[in-house]
Amino acid sequence: MNAQKNDKENPMPIIDEGWWSSVLAEEGRSSAHPPVRGAGSKPEVREEAKVTAVDKKPAPNWNQVKDLYMRDEIIDLTVTGHNRGGLLVEGEGLYGFVPFSHLVELAGKTEIGDRDHDLESYVGRPLRLKVIECVPEDGRVVFSERAAQSESGKRSELFHALEPGQRVQGIVTNITDFGVFVDLGGVEGLIHISELSWGRVSHPTQIVKMGSTIDVQVLDLAPERCRVALSLKRLLSNPWQNASVEFPEGCIKPATITSVLSYGAFARLDATGVEGLIHASEIPQAAGLPIKDVLSEGQAVQVRVLHLDAAHQRMGLSMKLE
Repeated sequence: MNAQKNDKENPMPIIDEGWWSSVLAEEGRSSAHPPVRGAGSKPEVREEAKVTAVDKKPAPNWNQVKDLYMRDEIIDLTVTGHNRGGLLVEGEGLYGFVPFSHLVELAGKTEIGDRDHDLESYVGRPLRLKVIECVPEDGRVVFSERAAQSESGKRSELFHALEPGQRVQGIVTNITDFGVFVDLGGVEGLIHISELSWGRVSHPTQIVKMGSTIDVQVLDLAPERCRVALSLKRLLSNPWQNASVEFPEGCIKPATITSVLSYGAFARLDATGVEGLIHASEIPQAAGLPIKDVLSEGQAVQVRVLHLDAAHQRMGLSMKLE
């Protein structure tokens, strides 16, 4: 009954290639760094793993690569170099890239300063990998050590078992600025930051922790690209649906400060997930003072609702109660 209610209140979003492209672009920006040469590696190798123009090597056997991908097979390759985004691997006529977040020992590690040292330690080592992305037109082959933790063929079984709207359980395997990766038992899905909470999220670590087991809803499946879009917030009722009734303009409500900025502060109306902006001009205590000197995250305040745009999930608040 609750699931049917949530389906009505939180209709399934349409996930198109624009959504996926924006996610991939964010991922690229978050790990875009100059390449670093390692033993056996060559210059001008970028983390995107474009292999057709690297070192004048012949293009890989794309039929072989596609076969490995479709069969979900595990293959042993040797690390030949690295850059800040991950490892360069080669062997058996194949070569490609392993993103930092897909290394079992390093996934979730956030100390950027230690990353070069950590990746350098892999050079010359063999890794058991699976192909997780194969794009011949872009000359890109991406491998994953984490995906190889599950047996061959497991990915195909899981994709056949998953469907949009389904509630599933998984383990948080990596947290990035743009979202959270969740292992569903051999297939990794992504909760984009916009799907973590109905409220505003500054960083995913506010919502989930590495290694935790969480329930999520499947939003979209792209088995040919090994992509699963997930949501955490859609397991909960959308608080904005009834915001106009619960928070009419002019009402005074208790709230908690969630973020303090130069131009104002965001506050969450207690126990709802609905957040609004208190502009600096609506904070009487801050007259002539930096806002951070009068407000802090977690502080309890009373606010008055100035205006509400539930359709766009926006609310203006004031600490001037009269």
